[in-house]
Amino acid sequence: MTQNLPNTAPTSNNSTRKVTLLGLGAMGSAFARAWLAAGYEVTVWNRTPPRATALGEEGAKVAASVADAVAAGPLIVTVLLDDASVTSVLDGVDLTGKDLVDLTTGTPESARARARWAAERGARFADGGIMAVPPMVGIPEAGGYVFYSGSQELFDEHHATLAVPLGTRFVGTDAGFASLHDIALLSGMYGMFAGITHAFALIRGEQDIKPSEFAPLLAGWLGAMSGMVHDTAARLESGDYATGVASNLAMQTAGVPTFVATAEQYGVSTELLSPLFALMERQVAAGGGAMDTAALVDPLRT
Repeated sequence: MTQNLPNTAPTSNNSTRKVTLLGLGAMGSAFARAWLAAGYEVTVWNRTPPRATALGEEGAKVAASVADAVAAGPLIVTVLLDDASVTSVLDGVDLTGKDLVDLTTGTPESARARARWAAERGARFADGGIMAVPPMVGIPEAGGYVFYSGSQELFDEHHATLAVPLGTRFVGTDAGFASLHDIALLSGMYGMFAGITHAFALIRGEQDIKPSEFAPLLAGWLGAMSGMVHDTAARLESGDYATGVASNLAMQTAGVPTFVATAEQYGVSTELLSPLFALMERQVAAGGGAMDTAALVDPLRT
């Protein structure tokens, strides 16, 4: 179950106000500065020293080695390039009794493997999926947050610290769930980007239609259509794809030639929309013409 917690919360003792951060790219540095601004004792390490040195000038403790950084406190946060980097950086380091939070972008399965890896080394583990960009870190009103999954005990013990840079949402004890939520939301975003890109490509061929004038229409239309997210969820849970459908797949598929012809007339590739149209046509051919688009979800799974 998702657990939403505030960006700030009281801490009970000095040990909870210590955090070690490994990896000081744009996101890692933003996290470090947020903790420093909140009065935390932050120990940092980075493969290239200059970034750590810069944070040292702002109050962070710069560790000479990864082992020294890990030894500095109970909570270790990694924001590295990839999963392989986490392995190489922590290889041979004593993690006994430590709490490891990995905010490095990875797959659900790599997070589950990392949880097992941490357990073998005597550490509790939580994975994180960051739903924000660096400028949003440390600014509650920006609305950014991090999905966390894995050890509930780790999350509960350190949530005050974790909630300082960004909001927190615990999505389950399966370590892979944070990454899964992250990638699922971003996948929805990229699908939206595809539609937006195709729409602007169409109007780009008309000098009398300014993108800045078209943009409010597109934004308003997408906002109005966003309610389908909740309808899709309800249909997936009920298994009813045909009751009360306003525009079924047969109706929508009948309009596909018009979309294709319009794109051809304006010299616009249909490569961003064709996969969706093909999926719709397959479902109609399989007898699902009376169904809602929610019926496309399961056939998409391989």
